[in-house]
Amino acid sequence: MQRRELTAFTEITPVAPITVKTHGWRAKCLQRLIRLDLPVPRTVAISAAEVRAIAQGQLPDARSVLEGFGPSPLVSVRPSCENPDWGGPGTMLNIGMNDERHAALAAEHGAEVATSVYLRFVRSYAIHVARLDPDMFEGTEPSAENLRAALRAYALETDEPFPQDPARQLAEVLRSMARAWESTSARLLRQAKGAPENAALGLVVQKMAQGVGQGESGCGVIQFVDSVSGLPQITGRYLRQSQGRDALVPGDEALYLACDPRGPSLEDVCPDAYTDLLRYGVVCRANLREEMQIEFTLENGNLCILDAAKVARSSRAGVRIAVALANDGIIPRDEAVLRVEPRALSELLHRQVDPRRPRDIFVRGIGASPGAAQGRIVFTSDAAQASAARGEPCILVRRETAPEDIRGMHAAAGVLTERGGMTSHAAVIGRGLGLPCIVGANGLTLDPRERTLRTRDGRVFREGDVITVDGTRGEALAGEVDLLEPALDDAFTTLLDWADAVRDIGVRANADTPADAQLARSFKAEGIGLCRTEHMFFEGDRLIVMREMIFADSSEERAAALARLLPMQRADFIRLFEIMQGLPVCIRLFDPPLHEFLPQTRDGLHELAEALDKPLSDVTRRVEALSEFNPMLGMRGVRLGIALPEIYEMQARAILEAAAEVARAGYPVVPEIMIPLVSAMREVELVKTRIDSIAAAIRTRTGVNLTYRLGVMVETPRAALRAGDIAQHASFLSFGTNDLTQMTYGLSRDDASRFMSAYVQAGVFQEDPFHTLDVDGVGELLLIGARRARRARPDLTLAVCGEHGGDPESIAFCRAAGLDYVSCSPYRVPVARLAAAHLVLASLHAG
Repeated sequence: MQRRELTAFTEITPVAPITVKTHGWRAKCLQRLIRLDLPVPRTVAISAAEVRAIAQGQLPDARSVLEGFGPSPLVSVRPSCENPDWGGPGTMLNIGMNDERHAALAAEHGAEVATSVYLRFVRSYAIHVARLDPDMFEGTEPSAENLRAALRAYALETDEPFPQDPARQLAEVLRSMARAWESTSARLLRQAKGAPENAALGLVVQKMAQGVGQGESGCGVIQFVDSVSGLPQITGRYLRQSQGRDALVPGDEALYLACDPRGPSLEDVCPDAYTDLLRYGVVCRANLREEMQIEFTLENGNLCILDAAKVARSSRAGVRIAVALANDGIIPRDEAVLRVEPRALSELLHRQVDPRRPRDIFVRGIGASPGAAQGRIVFTSDAAQASAARGEPCILVRRETAPEDIRGMHAAAGVLTERGGMTSHAAVIGRGLGLPCIVGANGLTLDPRERTLRTRDGRVFREGDVITVDGTRGEALAGEVDLLEPALDDAFTTLLDWADAVRDIGVRANADTPADAQLARSFKAEGIGLCRTEHMFFEGDRLIVMREMIFADSSEERAAALARLLPMQRADFIRLFEIMQGLPVCIRLFDPPLHEFLPQTRDGLHELAEALDKPLSDVTRRVEALSEFNPMLGMRGVRLGIALPEIYEMQARAILEAAAEVARAGYPVVPEIMIPLVSAMREVELVKTRIDSIAAAIRTRTGVNLTYRLGVMVETPRAALRAGDIAQHASFLSFGTNDLTQMTYGLSRDDASRFMSAYVQAGVFQEDPFHTLDVDGVGELLLIGARRARRARPDLTLAVCGEHGGDPESIAFCRAAGLDYVSCSPYRVPVARLAAAHLVLASLHAG
């Protein structure tokens, strides 16, 4: 193999030309520690370019690296890539250990210590550098005999004795680590963590601080905040007579750091070193502008700082740390806002499984709605409602959910489905309700008749068994586990207030019930951007009346049934208006096909026949008559409102009467009424004429100067293309990107999960278009519609109210398109607020 002198290495000093780009984050961090006068052992950085050359076969002459480490060098090698989140090969300790150094160490510290250090290095070198079978070297206690056995095994397997030359050892370690970084598996793993394909690796060579000796010696780590909560807390461990990160290995020998009644501590045995560590922590926080975990070693009472890295943290800890750093004047508020990823806020809004506790996972799926919940298994919506009535939390387990399961989902603490994807019914409703939900758990086999679910490994769970759903990670756990409560504390509120101060696009909430509206208010939504009135009809007493209306034989019978629904709807809207206290409320008129309100099973049909006092045959015939080949493209939305005008008339009257009553009570409101599934200007004209007539009658009857805004939900490609015409009769257009995506692609979002992952992996789609807005196709329609609508009516309000309204990447497109606001489920409002602020701050920094 070709050897060459290693020239691309640099001793790390305060003024050395070290950058993150050329030498990696660890090298740069060590330089900063040295500049802060922390006691860092001599360290040499090897550039990323040199490491890549080593991986390609150019074995270096490592003697030049070791020249500054003394006549009997003993060093470690650590990875130093550009971003610590990308990982890298493990640290190698005690390079330079050989028979001669073993004898010297034995004379200085005793044979037991020397043998332990040497055997550790032989094992590590054999497994990670020579790539020998780990079983030959692992699991043996340090002893002279075991050391001799390890050296014999190495010689037997490699046909040469264990290398005694420190330079050769170092060269082989550098080559092994460089090649490990370039391996296919390592490349794929770091790309999954966000690393670019050509991500490079630097290496640092550092003088060993032994951690073994006659005086107080050992290694440890210390940090000054809790990784889960982010609260100030001295955390870490110290292990005597040890090296590296041995202190983190579970065991009873490690000492606490601060004085602790449970056992001895570093503060007890070496108070000066403990005091220095506290001081170094303050210095690092102030100057590195971050909460750091410090790795240290004591050698005969002398403290060495080996490394420092950003404290690993949960999302809730990340928020609290960013806000604390800003409040202490260490970072500006804008930087604190940028340090928290918008999607990370989802974990703070819901209960979470405590990451410090063991997890008995029995199936994995797609985490479709974040949060954790536990309860007894139920297999039907009726059972979920019965469980809720008893005050017992339950988990609704289904093959997949349908609209008739909404009541069961409302009653359940969480949902687990065998089928489905991120845009399936269970996923969308779960996110809207803030309900922990796992979909696509295809490792399950459900037997609704026997009321059991079976896993691939043969475990059987029965109705009534307790399970836990972790919708954040997509894991279902057996039994109950410890949960962390939501972290909607002062830090959360403060961060979002800072975000609101800079964002320039509005954020509303999709809210269908008073509870949703109250939640939206608590998350500081700027109004309701979508209230889906059909969800109000699925409650028990209302569902019966709704079905009576569907089965009405004449317009008079239909009007009579709707008259019974009118006061219910009006009460709902009054409550919404009261909760929102003058903030805009956009109410979408009835949208779904009527068949969604009808049962599909024989038992359900029989119950309906009894409730309506009609023959089962008549009920069955009517249900069959209402069925459509493609109901989502059939009799729904404005088509239903024009064919059966009594429905929209009742809803318009309920909305406007509610607005009048609230106005008389001192809460003036201008309701926004939105027509769904429009494709032609004439549809808007017809509905507008009827609503204007109803509004005029209510003004006359109540004496209230009632106004309202009429808008259109743009869900069809034709509506986007004809937006200029439609805008002449509308005050606002709100793009319903869920249906607009379905119709643009000719793709059902409920069925797309069957092949979506294959399409994304094959590169057909870059992302699931129901999850992140398709800017090239659907986005082009949105831009055309926005441009033509504004040309026809410059004062027109434009918005997005689909699932994409809470997706950070989609919000970026909406902002660039000049939309006035986005609307998303209440639990995604904080995410949208923070994402919108990120966009403004990123553009300022780019400028």
